[in-house]
Amino acid sequence: MSTDTPAPEDGQTPEEQLQAEAPAAPGEETAAVEVVAAEDAADDSGLPELTLGAGAPADEMVVASAPTIVRGKLDKDGTAIGTGRRKTAVARVRIKDGDGKFIVNGRDFAEYFSTERDQNMVQEPLNATETRSSVDVWVRVNGGGTTGQTGAVVLGIARALEARNESLHYTLSTRGFLSRDDRMVERKKYGRRKARRSFQFSKR
Repeated sequence: MSTDTPAPEDGQTPEEQLQAEAPAAPGEETAAVEVVAAEDAADDSGLPELTLGAGAPADEMVVASAPTIVRGKLDKDGTAIGTGRRKTAVARVRIKDGDGKFIVNGRDFAEYFSTERDQNMVQEPLNATETRSSVDVWVRVNGGGTTGQTGAVVLGIARALEARNESLHYTLSTRGFLSRDDRMVERKKYGRRKARRSFQFSKR
């Protein structure tokens, strides 16, 4: 009695022969075609090989680096302008080439910010980028208290420095100078003593 089953190849068991003869699933065929196409494209363009998953579209495998978003700007005279906010304080900063002058609301920054902590904080972006003695800084800040104004000035200076030189973005970003601190005092609620503090309760 004759059968249509071909004889197994040399050194191949019947189970291996069945697996080799089994038709590929539709998803596997698609994935194989995509892998071959990606390899051909990589060989033609000189780019590294792309390995795609089963059924994954090729456009999802390409990861493009996001462009740097510059919050500051330059005016027609080449002066960098940056705006910083913290709590309810707003600081408008202008930076241009100079010899290290730092004026806040018409006064020297060390006179305006009386505590050493605040003085060091407002200078940190300039010291981190090594531009403290090569630029002049003018700041107009209003609203909030000393802590909020200090944070607003730091953000405004960092944004203005980035507008002058985009290569400083990494240095300023890794140290957190370009991140807006959005923490605010939670508002008081009616029926409570503070935002969440209740009035004292006495059962008797």
